[in-house]
Amino acid sequence: MNTLSVLTLAKGRSSHLANMMLGLARQSVLPHEFIIAVMQDSLYENLPDMPFPVRQIQIDSSALRLSTARNHAARLATGDALVFLDIDCIPAPECLHDYQQGLVTHDGLLMGEVMYLPAGTAEPGWDYHRFEQNCAKHSDRRGPPEDGVEPCTDYRCFWSLNFAIRRDRFLSSGGFDENYIGYGGEDTDYAKGFTLSGGMLAWLKGARVYHQHHAHHMPPVHHIATVVRNAEHFEKKWGYRTMGHWLHAFRLMGLIDDTPGRPIRILRQPDDEDFALTGQQSHQPYANTASVIRILEQRLAATTPSLAAE
Repeated sequence: MNTLSVLTLAKGRSSHLANMMLGLARQSVLPHEFIIAVMQDSLYENLPDMPFPVRQIQIDSSALRLSTARNHAARLATGDALVFLDIDCIPAPECLHDYQQGLVTHDGLLMGEVMYLPAGTAEPGWDYHRFEQNCAKHSDRRGPPEDGVEPCTDYRCFWSLNFAIRRDRFLSSGGFDENYIGYGGEDTDYAKGFTLSGGMLAWLKGARVYHQHHAHHMPPVHHIATVVRNAEHFEKKWGYRTMGHWLHAFRLMGLIDDTPGRPIRILRQPDDEDFALTGQQSHQPYANTASVIRILEQRLAATTPSLAAE
């Protein structure tokens, strides 16, 4: 894998994008090119100058078309390998080197490490030493292997935040299903299809990125309509629903009725209390669906005598 194309999807968050680019410029192995799939009405201006080509490509901004954006960027890329990074990720100095080495021997879908930064850590003048002092691992995601590459047998672990794949392998796989529009489901769908067709999903030691803090909700109540839509599309395709933990949380919150065998019904829109419960606080490096579910189940147990007695 001699050349690496780095691809990102971008909408707003210009400071996050600039920080990612500064991280790419500090790589021990520089990218062959950097492609920004722009999902807003105008291209970005005043981006940092880079020691490698940077291309912005315009994607239909009328809806959040993540699958379409990834596929389009991949088709335009010219590197031997594709490294997909979310806009809020700053790559560690050896990130691209680690992917390059991993893809030499493993023709699969490789997932790198993700560490989370609290608010205020990635301000102008940031440095990696401070990141390491302040970053946190996500409590609900497993860590990397002790060394090298380790196959992952559960396609549900795939997360499109930080991954790499040989370009010809990605193109031959058909890419992401572009029927997923909005938030959620497309990455799980891709990993399921990829592994069912014989592809390898794997964890990689290294290829670390630092996730920049931003306001977020988990479960993503701000995307409830598209989560429901995409869960139903996944069910039509594969026979069951994905994003079960989010749907479970929505049900506990009284937002949906997801009775099996029936279309999911949205019972009400999220209110201020729901946003307060699910919102990431400034002191938190990440929002966590599992923590919200625990709170909701404790509330339910406290108000349901039969559950409380168990």
